[in-house]
Amino acid sequence: MMNRRHFTAAATSLLGASLLTRGPVAFAKTPTDKRLIVIVLRGAMDGLHALAPYADRDYAKLRPGLALTRPGGNNPVIDLNGSFGLHPKLTPLKTLFDAKELSFIPAASTSYRARSHFEAQNMLETLGSAPYVMKTGWLNRTLLAMNSGDTRMGLALGPSVPLILFGKAGVRTHSESRLPEVSEDFMDRINAMYDSDPMFHKAISQALEEKEMATGGMMSGAEAMSDMTDMSGMTDMSDMRLRPNNLGDTTLAAATLLKDPDGPRIAVIESGGWDTHYGQERRLSALFTDLAAGLTTIKSELGDVWKDTAVVVVSEFGRTARENGSNGTDHGTGGLAIVAGGAVKGGQILGAWPGLSGKALFEDRDLMPTSHVESIFKTLLRNHMGISESAIADKIFPDLKAIKPISGLIR
Repeated sequence: MMNRRHFTAAATSLLGASLLTRGPVAFAKTPTDKRLIVIVLRGAMDGLHALAPYADRDYAKLRPGLALTRPGGNNPVIDLNGSFGLHPKLTPLKTLFDAKELSFIPAASTSYRARSHFEAQNMLETLGSAPYVMKTGWLNRTLLAMNSGDTRMGLALGPSVPLILFGKAGVRTHSESRLPEVSEDFMDRINAMYDSDPMFHKAISQALEEKEMATGGMMSGAEAMSDMTDMSGMTDMSDMRLRPNNLGDTTLAAATLLKDPDGPRIAVIESGGWDTHYGQERRLSALFTDLAAGLTTIKSELGDVWKDTAVVVVSEFGRTARENGSNGTDHGTGGLAIVAGGAVKGGQILGAWPGLSGKALFEDRDLMPTSHVESIFKTLLRNHMGISESAIADKIFPDLKAIKPISGLIR
C-alpha cells in the first residue's frame, strides 16, 4: 500500500482533494433510533467465492482452479448449512451467522442486466427503472422522506458524497485528516494510464520506487503483465476511484458517529478494488479479511445500539460463474447481498438458489438472479427504518412499484 507521503509526492498537484468534516450543529429531534449502514463494494464482488455453493455439483466443474472444497478437504469452506460455506477469510462472519445476526442472499441483483460498472453502479445508487433515469440517490430521497432532509441524518464516510446520497437533503461528510491509503491496483492502473505523459509518469514512477525501497517489495513481471492485460480489456474505469480499501478505520468512524444519540441515522461506506479479472484468490483474501473485520468492528463499537442497527453489503453486480484464464472472473450478473445487525433475523440463507447447470445460467455465463436487491432495500426501509409504504412507493422508489419487500429479514 502507498501511504500519504508517497502518493502526495507524486500527485498532489494533479489529483488534489479537499478532505473536510462538518462539525455538529443543532437539529430537530431525530424521528427514529434505528440505524442503517450501506456498504458498497465497488468493482463487483464475486459472490460465489464469498459464499461458495459447494454442494452444487456444477460449482467445481465451472471453477477447477478457484473452487473452494467441501469441509475437510484442501482449501475447505466454513460450512453454514450443508450446502453453502464461507471463504475462510470470512470466518468471523460465521460467528454473526450463528448468533442469528447475519443473513446471506445469494443470486441477488438489481434489475439491470448488462455488465458496465458505470451503468450498474448508477442503477444501484439511484434505483430508477434504468441507469441515468433518476438524478438523485435513493438514500437521499429516503432522508427527505424521514425528516425533510435533516443534515444530521445522513453520513458519507469519505471526502465526497457518493451518488447514493446525492440530492436535496443535506448530508454530513466525515474523512480522516490524512489521505486514505491507495491500493497497489489503483497505482498500477494510474501509471499505465499516464504512461505517455512524461511529467506524471516520471513523478508516479519515482513514488513507486520510493514505496518499493521503503517496503522492500517488488512487483513481479508476471504481476505487472497481468495488470496491463487487465487494463487493455476494461470497458470502463469506474473501479479506479480514490476510496479506502481498509474498512477498519472507516467502519470504526461510522460506528462512533452513529452511536451518538444526536448523531446520524444512515451512513454509506465505500470499498474499492473488487474487480478481480486476475489473481482473484490473492486479492479477495485480503479484501475478505478487511470486510469481515469491518463488520465485526461495527458491532463491537456500536455496543447497545447494535440491536437497533441493520447493515447491508452490496455490489453493483456479480461475476461469471466460470473462472477465466487468468485465475479470475469477469463481469457477471447474479451477486451476493449480506445483511447484518442486531435488528436482522439472521442465521439464514434467503431466496431461491437457481443452480449452476448450463440450463440454469443467465446467458450461459452468469449466476441467474432470483432475488431483487431493490426488495432488500425496500424491506430495510419499511420494516427496519419504519418508513411508510406510501413514501417508499411514491417518493423513494417511484419507478419500482412492482417490486415488493421480502419477508423474514428483519426481527
